[in-house]
Amino acid sequence: MTSLFALATAVLWGLADFGGGLLTRRLPALTVVVASQVLAVLALGAVVLGTGAWREAGPQLWFAVAAGLVGPVAMLSFYKALALGPMGVVSPLGSLGVVVPVGVGLALGEEPGAGQFAGIAIAVVGIVLAGGPELRGAPVQRRAVVLTLVAAFGFGAVMALISHASSNVTGLFLALFVQRVVNVAAGGAALCVQVRRGSPALPDGTGMRTLWRLLPALAFVGLADVAANGTYSVAAQNGPVTVAAVLSSLYPVVTALAAYAVLRERLRAVQAAGAGLALAGTVLLAAG
Repeated sequence: MTSLFALATAVLWGLADFGGGLLTRRLPALTVVVASQVLAVLALGAVVLGTGAWREAGPQLWFAVAAGLVGPVAMLSFYKALALGPMGVVSPLGSLGVVVPVGVGLALGEEPGAGQFAGIAIAVVGIVLAGGPELRGAPVQRRAVVLTLVAAFGFGAVMALISHASSNVTGLFLALFVQRVVNVAAGGAALCVQVRRGSPALPDGTGMRTLWRLLPALAFVGLADVAANGTYSVAAQNGPVTVAAVLSSLYPVVTALAAYAVLRERLRAVQAAGAGLALAGTVLLAAG
């Protein structure tokens, strides 16, 4: 079950990142984040009301609050790092956040077998290579590296926090709802600051029409991201966190394959090699 749900997480996160990347070509990145999360809050709110999940409120929800605060910081740091570039270095470094939940799992006493340790090492290398790191070219700014590492730590921290925010399915619905409400509050505040500083929240002229036209895509991104957090939590609660974290972090492979299938972007040799290593690591982890 852990492997199945973790791989589902990778697919959902990969598709959400791909969709979000496409949307940022039409709308500002922070607007995409906030709008997609607002739609996710509305959907989760209906689920919480329909299932009576509010009865599961308890101290564990503070983990969801913390995840909701860390997530926007990580995302904004990542976007700023991408803007400084080069993307071919920043994107793979961002996937190193997997070391946080893996480290938490090891600290809590998990002891993967030799085959699983090998699978973790191979998969992590494959994940980084699947992002297509640039091995030559202009030097990377120190600020870009720092921002990327902040983002990576944040992404990993969210994975670790959300896995402790609930103990059953209905509690998970409530935890995800709380996380998203905090996401919207934090992201909305950042968006207001951005607008006050002169950066528009929507494109000039056709902004609202573009936003309405892209609502289905925004909803998909928001809901896919929520579903990924949910499947990751289930994976981490039903098996070794080290396995769940590594398999869930295969999402850069999914994003690269989606770009190849939809946009006809050619995979570079390093990306193809990374995808192969990631899949090999997956086999070793699942077999263990």
